[in-house]
Amino acid sequence: MPGEGKTPPRPGTLIDFAQPRGDGASRLRVAFGAPSRVLVARTPAEVRPVLEAVEAMAREGRWCVGYLRYEAASAFDPAFAVHEADGPLAWFGVHDETQPWPEASPAAPSIDWQGSLSRESFDQRMQTIHRAIADGELYQINYTAALHAAFQGNARDWFLALRQAQPDGYTAFIDSGEEQVLSVSPELFFDWQDERILARPMKGTAPRGATPAEDEALAQRLRTVPKERAENVMIVDLIRNDLSRVAQPFSVRVPRLFHTEALPTVWQMTSDVEARVREGMALADVFAALFPCGSITGAPKVSAMRLIRALEPEARGVYCGAVGVVRPGGHATFNVPIRTVTLRGAEARCGIGSGITADARADAEWEEWRHKRAFLSRAQGGLVGPSFDLLETLALVEGELRDAPAHLARMATAAKHFGRAWNEEPVAACLHRLRTRHPSGTWRVRLLLDAHGTPRAEAFAMEAAPARVQLQLADRAFDESGSDFTRFKTTRRAHYEAFAPTAPGMFDTLLWNRDGEITECTRGNIALLLGDGRWVTPPLRCGLLSGIGRASRLHSGQLAEAVVRVDDLPGVRALAFMNSLRGWLEADLHVAQK
Repeated sequence: MPGEGKTPPRPGTLIDFAQPRGDGASRLRVAFGAPSRVLVARTPAEVRPVLEAVEAMAREGRWCVGYLRYEAASAFDPAFAVHEADGPLAWFGVHDETQPWPEASPAAPSIDWQGSLSRESFDQRMQTIHRAIADGELYQINYTAALHAAFQGNARDWFLALRQAQPDGYTAFIDSGEEQVLSVSPELFFDWQDERILARPMKGTAPRGATPAEDEALAQRLRTVPKERAENVMIVDLIRNDLSRVAQPFSVRVPRLFHTEALPTVWQMTSDVEARVREGMALADVFAALFPCGSITGAPKVSAMRLIRALEPEARGVYCGAVGVVRPGGHATFNVPIRTVTLRGAEARCGIGSGITADARADAEWEEWRHKRAFLSRAQGGLVGPSFDLLETLALVEGELRDAPAHLARMATAAKHFGRAWNEEPVAACLHRLRTRHPSGTWRVRLLLDAHGTPRAEAFAMEAAPARVQLQLADRAFDESGSDFTRFKTTRRAHYEAFAPTAPGMFDTLLWNRDGEITECTRGNIALLLGDGRWVTPPLRCGLLSGIGRASRLHSGQLAEAVVRVDDLPGVRALAFMNSLRGWLEADLHVAQK
């Protein structure tokens, strides 16, 4: 038949999809070997026949797993403006049976991602978008840009690492032979079973907080900010209209609006749109009504796609298309492939974008892109797998552990964040054994928790702290401020070690973030005496560890939180280094001469 191609020699396919109508705990997690048949569309005219063949084979009892490129949109409406595709418009492998999920230790490569868009160009395109909105051409557009990188390694292992870094959602690994798709998307495009169809557009993003209270405040803000709600409602209305094209009369409904979902690096807001599908509708009809998903185009869809074509210089590819599975019997579930990497030979590509409305600000959208791409860095450099331990450093003085309850509570929070088992009893027993071995003297204790939740403790003799220490100011911004490995204490410390003091006699380095805000030192927090007589410490939102000594002094009123910038340092009257291990150490700051 047209569009049928050769089976690649050794493809691999993994599907790990949430059950969108369930309680979130059950998942469709299956693996597949080589497909018995491959269905490929390379021209718009071949897309619908491929979808018809997929549905027919699923009705016969086979599994069909594959994807559509964003550029396949032209197969359903010639008014949809797209670039020329850089690969097959549609690709599906047909499988007669499933295989067990592979047991493998994920290995993430170290990837140097390069953006294709400068901040200056981004600002210029934002101005173009705002003019188009002001002129009435559209209400919203989903603007994106590509990241590119060289890649060497095992693609499936990288997918498994990405999946651990961005768990849950609708994840898939598909090796077509020509390219590999590594999708860890949190967004459901549609789930269609029998006459019921559910779409769950994802619109609205906020960063995760550094503390539970700040985290909940950010989620609440996402649910209530007019810009985010308007962005979500626009797309919900678009998808309601799209669904009505295949729905029974008066069956389209929105049972849930503005639901916030917690991902490792961001909060995302979703809404549910449901309908009952008319009798006689086919999979190709559903795609013709809904594709591409409105959440990654904007509204109105035709106008938004026309501007996307003008602003974005290259094809989106599988990113922003659809990746999914049609099960035996015809139950179809597809994601919107955001948070998705595609590999072709030695080149990796990943798209990042956001919805732009009339009140969107360039600096806020640029920051949102930074938060969204954080899933890539979470998957490399030791975030996944057993290659780092959680860490707490305590002072053991004459047989007593200083601030032990606070340290254990912080480690428990970190264990929850990284998905590690936590049982306080063996941790306490581990510390008790160490105390009995060191009943006197002053010791620096390292409490470690490995990937399996197993604790161990080490003790090192500790000399008395100096009365006053010398700090040097970092000569560049600390790019890891606010990352997982800054907000939580672990043995992964290369980002701190890169800022180790270089001048003789320096005790530590004072760090600052890309906005010029003081954050912390590499081994402790900082306190600053302002001109008005207040001792302050930077708030956690500047990107720093929530230190035990810092928290204690905030609670007692000795310190207050305040943003202090590098430019403010000449007016600071005094400084102090602080942590639970060393306590409060008066400090002098040395700034390198340029």
